[in-house]
Amino acid sequence: MFRTVGILTLLVAVAASGVAAQVLSVTDFGAAGDGKTDDTAAFQKALDEAGKAPGTRVSVPIGNFLIAGSLRIPAGVTLEGVWQSPTAFMHNTGTILLVTGGAGNENGTPFITMATNSTLKGVAIFYPEQRRDKAPPIAYPWTIRGGPGDNISVIDVLAVNPYRLLDLTGAGRHYVRGLYGQPLRLGIRVDECYDVGRIENCHLWPFYTGWLNEFKELNDWMLQNAVAFEFARTDWQYVHNTFCFGYAVGYRFTQSKAGPCNGNFLGIGADCCRRPVLVEATQPGGLLITNAELVGAWGTTDSVGIEVLPGARGKISLTNSTFWGPLDRCVWVRSDDAWFTANAVDFGRFDIGAVTSPAVQADAGRLILTGNTFGEGSVHVLVGEKVRSAILTANQATGGLVVDNHAGAKTQMVANEQPDVVLSGRDLEHYRVQVGAEGDQRFVRRFHGRESMPSTFAHQTMRWSRDRSTLALPVVPGKRYALTLQVMVPESALEPEAGIYLGDQRLAGISKSGEQTLQVVIPPQQRDTVVLTLRCRGWIPRDTLPGSSDQRTLGIALYTITMRAAGATGAPVSATVPR
Repeated sequence: MFRTVGILTLLVAVAASGVAAQVLSVTDFGAAGDGKTDDTAAFQKALDEAGKAPGTRVSVPIGNFLIAGSLRIPAGVTLEGVWQSPTAFMHNTGTILLVTGGAGNENGTPFITMATNSTLKGVAIFYPEQRRDKAPPIAYPWTIRGGPGDNISVIDVLAVNPYRLLDLTGAGRHYVRGLYGQPLRLGIRVDECYDVGRIENCHLWPFYTGWLNEFKELNDWMLQNAVAFEFARTDWQYVHNTFCFGYAVGYRFTQSKAGPCNGNFLGIGADCCRRPVLVEATQPGGLLITNAELVGAWGTTDSVGIEVLPGARGKISLTNSTFWGPLDRCVWVRSDDAWFTANAVDFGRFDIGAVTSPAVQADAGRLILTGNTFGEGSVHVLVGEKVRSAILTANQATGGLVVDNHAGAKTQMVANEQPDVVLSGRDLEHYRVQVGAEGDQRFVRRFHGRESMPSTFAHQTMRWSRDRSTLALPVVPGKRYALTLQVMVPESALEPEAGIYLGDQRLAGISKSGEQTLQVVIPPQQRDTVVLTLRCRGWIPRDTLPGSSDQRTLGIALYTITMRAAGATGAPVSATVPR
């Protein structure tokens, strides 16, 4: 209340004075803008003079202004340049600030420090002494520090290659719009914000290094170490239409001494990130994430779209969003105190490494999945035994939703898409799986994707195994089975230990190459599913076949699986195509 009255009193006083806001130019204070002369003193003189009359704007014309020191924007002052070309790789258009101070000292004085009610607008910032041909990059202090102080605005700014871009610690009601750049270590950090802050239309992208294959050492370092957006204590943060590319973490929700974050995150995007969203902590009000596009880091097999770490408390709600690209898992909930809800979400791509990773994995906590769609995978949802409650309703997946449930009755499932073929009763005694056909993912795990390859067998769809792949085959408990596999074994896949295993027991060996039929006897099982391991030598086509660029680790080509219980008669039923 006191702060509101103070602001109103200031506004009334300014209006009563009848004094129009002034405009000062840095050139009137000696700024050269030639890219060689140190203009630090000229800029600060202009800013200090403007600070004597809050509401004054300090104008910076087109030019290259070398700033070897640091600047402070006083309360109520705007520093504004010419916003000529926000996303240009040419750094000689518009108002360019060339920063050289603070190299090697990330804890030094920020390049620009902003006081209450100050604004930075319409400038491009470039560090000419930064390096992009080596990693790690040269550390610098924060480029912009907004706070402590409220109502700070950063508008239409391009920071091409800062080490750490914008620190909003203690900046209540901050407003950030049109901030572009490639922060090399940390982009935007918010903490100790006790009244609604707003960040919108910001784009953190490789403006400095270019695409991933350019300056690869630095880009790879960023994929291991850099964070685009970081939120600690902020009360109802609003983040709209933001994007980042090429970071270890896209959006990090963490906790400082002041506490964690809650807020509204609409239209957020993270491409080529190992963790597009990482949740370490939230306030009880939680995180409301809508219209998100989350993509794993290209060239990796261990990226996770949203990871909720152990110890994270509160609610994470995800709506109308999508996952794609090289992801191991889309969502991984690891906290006993987390509540995760997803609806109208497309879990389109996951298990990029073909290791049977699920789209959604909940090790603990609470989970609600409603009205979502899933792409192809051996397991769509894994519910761990420590999960307190899981509710899965009205979800769809090609071939039927596959849930690996270890939580028993704590998991409730209603109206989810079922497989086209459901094996039950006598069907379980004699059935055939056409590998590579729709619905086969329930039976094969740690296999590569569906393919077609000519063979002497009647069927040509198949999948390649890895060096260790598994078959999960339904059985009638207590019955012995004969398993028949139609395979093609490359010479490169042979090794002394190659074969079909039940646990550590080898049921059948593989000792010759070429197309063949393997016969395996499976002893009676106590459970309704038997899990077998196919072992062989892994091989890479690029290293073995002339002209191949395939870098996958392959094993054996599998065409069909036929299971026949002792005493079963008649033709097998198809487990992968509608009857």
